[in-house]
Amino acid sequence: MKLATLNDGSRDGRLLVVSRDLSHAVKAQGVNTMQQLLENWSDFEPGLQQQYAQLNNGELSETLFFDPAQVMAPLPRTHQFVDGSAFLNHGNIMEQAFNLTIKNEDNRPIMIQRQGDDFRGPCEDYPFPSEADNGDFEGEVAVILDDTPMGVTPAEAESKVRLLVLMNDVSMRAHLFKEIQLGFGFLLAKPATVFGPVAVTPDELGEDWKEGRVHLDMNVSRNGEWFGNPNGGEMDFSFGELIAHLCYNRNLRAGMVLGSGTFSNEKYNKVGSACLAERRAIDVIECGEPKTDFLHFGERLRFEMFGRDGQSIFGAIDHRFVQADTKR
Repeated sequence: MKLATLNDGSRDGRLLVVSRDLSHAVKAQGVNTMQQLLENWSDFEPGLQQQYAQLNNGELSETLFFDPAQVMAPLPRTHQFVDGSAFLNHGNIMEQAFNLTIKNEDNRPIMIQRQGDDFRGPCEDYPFPSEADNGDFEGEVAVILDDTPMGVTPAEAESKVRLLVLMNDVSMRAHLFKEIQLGFGFLLAKPATVFGPVAVTPDELGEDWKEGRVHLDMNVSRNGEWFGNPNGGEMDFSFGELIAHLCYNRNLRAGMVLGSGTFSNEKYNKVGSACLAERRAIDVIECGEPKTDFLHFGERLRFEMFGRDGQSIFGAIDHRFVQADTKR
């Protein structure tokens, strides 16, 4: 099943059921918002699956043309968002390029609390205060959970994954190392996150959702030019392992969002990267200095994942970076 949230002028929008080919949509029956669905999944999911089947079979008359520019993030806001760094190759590249030493002797998953009250839609212009903030992007996949109890195993945790979403984890790199040195997590370095048009249930990925990982390429372009297509199969910690780690001493509630961290593969010379910081680190390794610019105003980014049939899974994040109106 594929779901989206129509921007109807409200904070949480109107839940839509979207056709598999992303051409048409219909307002969800019996439930108005994504959060309402997540908190009452067993009550509403069977009816929405039936509506989804009818939509795909052309059995519904009152449908809408699906326009990604008219939707918000699938879940426009949530009470908790945690982002991971589950592709260790990304960290290895950064350590090699900048002579960093990360002490993680017991091989724990790396995660950080993030902002969950202001998610951005897939086609919105993204405002930056200044190019001096060193704007960056990170192509990721995230999961959205049902209620998940303390002490779950990784296998049990995977069963709590209700939806998957595509995301661009936007960064302001000029602030990152300053905030790391303060030792209290990121704030200015990690502004609002951007999400793809639709959220999908795990079954939509078929055989490419296995072992708690999305075994598909993250296709990234910058100003229409290929930037990378690393595959999610190289994720070192599965989503089940990340969730279980989080649940060691706490419960997670329906609507919790957990990101994978930027996609990164060992054969980066062949598949490229999904973020600028990694590409700049590769520049340092290969050329002795960064050659790749951070983002400039007016640049356009696109992120998309395709199934084995060539069909777009989540639709595309396709947005520009623009100068913020700081007078408001």
